Amino acid sequence: MITSSRVPGAVKHIVHLGSRSYGRLTSGSRMLPSFLIAGGQRCGTTSLYRALAEHPVVLKAVLHKGVHYFDTSYGRGLSWYRGHFPRNSAGHRVTERHGVPAQTFESSPYYLYHPQAAARIAHDLPEVRLIALVRDPVERAFSQHAHELARGFEKEPSFSRALALEPARLHREEERLAADPDYYSFSHQHHAYRARGEYARYLDQVAAHIPRERILVVESERFFTEPEQVYDRVLDFLELPHLARPAFEKHNARPRGAPMESSVREDLTTHFAPHDRALATWLGHSPVWRA
Repeated sequence: MITSSRVPGAVKHIVHLGSRSYGRLTSGSRMLPSFLIAGGQRCGTTSLYRALAEHPVVLKAVLHKGVHYFDTSYGRGLSWYRGHFPRNSAGHRVTERHGVPAQTFESSPYYLYHPQAAARIAHDLPEVRLIALVRDPVERAFSQHAHELARGFEKEPSFSRALALEPARLHREEERLAADPDYYSFSHQHHAYRARGEYARYLDQVAAHIPRERILVVESERFFTEPEQVYDRVLDFLELPHLARPAFEKHNARPRGAPMESSVREDLTTHFAPHDRALATWLGHSPVWRA
């Protein structure tokens, strides 16, 4: 017997399947994204997504914040991807109402890290703009571990032991992903705590396929402390009109358990020092967490 507590999830699954099927059938009459929030994970992407989704000229992806097409679902084809976005007719109505072209987008933080994502994005969305959020990589790694643990994707409850496991878990996984378009690595997606904070390395890889002037790097700390100024900067980058600002809220924040061990924090801070210096070339200044 299906309990009442399980019905909403089952109904939601059926609705999503129906919407995807309908979206694929009508993909030829649907919009494609003009910009993507491409990462990083646990850096405030959900908060920025929801703020931009409230802009009157922006139409968000249907059903999901992140479609994960260019990383884990590329084999499904462009018509499948296009089926996740609003109809052209909806975009035309927005354009007529506001006098500027409507835009649509999605947010899949793994796009920044998957070794084939940038080339795929450049091929299928040649004029797209990318937004990448970066956060103190020490705090980001700690937050990711708590997040993966809560979702059941991480079985090691100790953050320090999870860090110790990372080299073995990720051994040659990036090479396999780069070589085989059909390969999937669970650990690369869910267990790269230290690696994910090496932001400049990934941004440089993206820039090999997408011009730097179409990549905006935003410090999460500034977005949360100065949301209005950062939001206005994002609008300028996307060439969106400055209309009423949304209410800025934090999303996906998880309560912390035990604090990070001081020795672990010191080790990570030392590890990320050269990566933070490299990130400064993208930001135009030293990262706020190093100030």
